[in-house]
Amino acid sequence: APAPVAAPAPAAAPAPAPAAAPVAAPANAHAGYVTPIVRKLANDKGIDLASVTGTGVGGRIRKQDVLAAGAPAVSTAAPATKAAPALEVSPLRGTTVPMSRLRKVVAERAVLSMTTLAQLTTVVEVDVTKVANYRDEVKAAFQAKTGQKLSFLPFFVLAAAEALKAFPIINATVDGESIVYPDHENVSIAVDTERGLLTPVVRNASDLNIAQLAAEIADKADRTRNNKLTPDELSGGTFTVTNTGSRGALFDTPIVFLPQSAILGTGIVVKKPVVVSDEGLDAIAIRSTVYLALSYDHRIVDGADAARFLGAVKARLESGDFASVLGI
Repeated sequence: APAPVAAPAPAAAPAPAPAAAPVAAPANAHAGYVTPIVRKLANDKGIDLASVTGTGVGGRIRKQDVLAAGAPAVSTAAPATKAAPALEVSPLRGTTVPMSRLRKVVAERAVLSMTTLAQLTTVVEVDVTKVANYRDEVKAAFQAKTGQKLSFLPFFVLAAAEALKAFPIINATVDGESIVYPDHENVSIAVDTERGLLTPVVRNASDLNIAQLAAEIADKADRTRNNKLTPDELSGGTFTVTNTGSRGALFDTPIVFLPQSAILGTGIVVKKPVVVSDEGLDAIAIRSTVYLALSYDHRIVDGADAARFLGAVKARLESGDFASVLGI
């Protein structure tokens, strides 16, 4: 019998390929997924997400990362500050000087008034928008014809002088146990000078128009500051007006000086939002307003008297009807 054929040897199994080395996950492996909220935030702020380093799990970009990328760099330098206006140092600083004779007189009169009179102050707020508008309309022509700048003070003095005629108790004086009602309104005007406060008198102020009052006030103030007043021009006042607003104050509580019984302080005129009513409807409007403060001797002037006087002054000013008494 023929010999059996030998079976072929099995082929050698191929050698297994070497295992590939594991690839390390990139730091931004999870950064590819960005929540819609974070993506919209980056888009709104114009930030390229590719430039943002995520601080979330696996480097995921979070909302805080986008906000931090869009935040301006913080400078360690001190911020620039606006320099405050330099104030001139007074040569009186650190010195001792004797009181002037005028200062002594004013001090004595102030103390006497405060210890003799029962002083009280009432304040009202006045809408002077119509006066302000009228003043703006005529001030150029007024200065051209009179040579005087038209301020608010003549309007205040005229309104007060007219009200004194209707409420003479504000213009009265005490004489022992009697009350004296003058038949004239001599208004003292407080003037700030280097020597101290002086009060020249504008006589018969209620008979003068705006132009005459402006001229009188300017002339008396100028001559007061230049020490050219006569003693008679500083006496005989029955009522005083002090323009507190000339130095920016809203109002003060001025002192009444004997023998007068009242003094009116006029504050600065300012523009501010005010509630106005028109046919039952309220609205906010920009108005020019001023505070008027009346100090008075409560021995003869009651609060109701002061309120009535201030109400009359307020009504006169808020009417704005001064064309007939402008005087040019």
